[in-house]
Amino acid sequence: MTRLALAALLALAAIPATSRAQTAWELGKKAVGGAAVGKLEKELNKRLLAESRKNQCSFKTDSDELAPGCDPKAKRLASALVDAKRRLQSAGVENFKFEVSGHTDTSGSAAHNRELSQRRAERMKKELAAKGVPSGDITAVGVGSERPLVKPDDTPAKKARNRRYEVQVRL
Repeated sequence: MTRLALAALLALAAIPATSRAQTAWELGKKAVGGAAVGKLEKELNKRLLAESRKNQCSFKTDSDELAPGCDPKAKRLASALVDAKRRLQSAGVENFKFEVSGHTDTSGSAAHNRELSQRRAERMKKELAAKGVPSGDITAVGVGSERPLVKPDDTPAKKARNRRYEVQVRL
């Protein structure tokens, strides 16, 4: 046995058993807490995805300008985010962001679609902030046409389903 290993064993033996057990207990509590937080994150993301799909705002063609009728949908989505924030905070989770991801159909170039989806995500971030969600709690991400809901999007209805935004919580 090397001197370093022997010194480590002696140092460990000098720590009272209650301190070692407490450390193990704390590690166990963190592991269980992490699993609970992971379960909460999954549950909230399922709800937020459903709310964002149910409360989709339409954009005018090739722009980030919202079509009429978006206000009540944005209010309902903002309410879901405020509720999710409350649940996270009551579980002791403070370090999180709501991610608004913008998506497009496959029409146009990939670069144009990423830029357009980023502008639309930023627009929804502003709408949600105007409805009571702190702007600092939200990030906007342009995905473009990289994650379609419907493949191929070869009809107007399929294209419309791919032009969307989604909201998730990121821990």
